[in-house]
Amino acid sequence: QVQLVESGGGLVQAGGSLSLSCAASGSIFSIRIMGWYRQAPGKQRELVATSGNSTNYAEFVKGRFTISRDNAKNTVYLQMNGLKPEDTAVYYCNAVIRPTGSMKLYIYWGQGTQVTVSS
Repeated sequence: QVQLVESGGGLVQAGGSLSLSCAASGSIFSIRIMGWYRQAPGKQRELVATSGNSTNYAEFVKGRFTISRDNAKNTVYLQMNGLKPEDTAVYYCNAVIRPTGSMKLYIYWGQGTQVTVSS
């Protein structure tokens, strides 16, 4: 019954900013890692940023995007500044979670939110 729900996508001009959020809900014992991936039309899904024991960023977003977490709310954020047209993609929330009552870790995905950057 664990679910990830994303919000914050939309249309923005090049150089603008957007802030994405993703909240995990359900019977959660702990969350090991939360992060963001993206997929542009006709291309494969790629990692954007992750937050666990350490924070990692794809090289193409370093200096522009910031990932953060509110553990009390089981929420991860992605602040995107200096957006470029090539950032246009569907952005997916990802989490590695141990559900309540389980000794195993599972990977969960959100439904995705569209980010469109115009020239």
